[in-house]
Amino acid sequence: MPAPRPAAALRKAPGVSLAESVYAELKKALQSGRFEPGERLREESLAAWLKVSRTPVREALRRLTAENLLAATEHGVAVPQLTQNQIIELYGIRSVLEGAAAAMAAHHASPVEIDMLKQLLAEEAAAKTDAPRLRAINTELHACIYRAANNRYLVRSLQSLHDELEQLRGTTFSFPGRPADALKEHTAIVRGIERRDADAAEQAARAHVNTALRIRLQLMRREPT
Repeated sequence: MPAPRPAAALRKAPGVSLAESVYAELKKALQSGRFEPGERLREESLAAWLKVSRTPVREALRRLTAENLLAATEHGVAVPQLTQNQIIELYGIRSVLEGAAAAMAAHHASPVEIDMLKQLLAEEAAAKTDAPRLRAINTELHACIYRAANNRYLVRSLQSLHDELEQLRGTTFSFPGRPADALKEHTAIVRGIERRDADAAEQAARAHVNTALRIRLQLMRREPT
């Protein structure tokens, strides 16, 4: 494994175990693209990087593998390399789940949650073409919809799916014209929720995900091989 950037000793929050802290740090590193797709992760290198023993690293790697954020190989664990078919499958189930979440939110969202969604739309409009900022707002907006759906099992499934999709490099917000189009799509979802129109909210959410998939596949074609 190529040597990661130097890191300070792991900071453990009060009341959080060392194992949980190591797991959270490695998960964040994976989702931020610190490691390359296909890269093998070794316990000893990660332990030295985080300045911890190998035991909590080993436990964290097991958890991340169980969550499909790492792939088990004959030589240990490695960062997954998602194929085009896997990405299509992930977005396919995401379309169904996001649609269900938007429909449920139309039934259950509180006035405060609807106000929060509208505030996030305003922040998205203000961010214009700032891709990293738009990505962060997008994550927060979808998380707000998940919470408003008021179904813990749906939220759990969506969070697991989101974690896997976070492994993809780059963001669809870097695609020309995508920020403006995504804002329109998000606005349609929020309007459906605000009007308590479950069908409209669901269809808008599914269309949004399907458009994101088309753009993701176009971005993949541009990547160097």
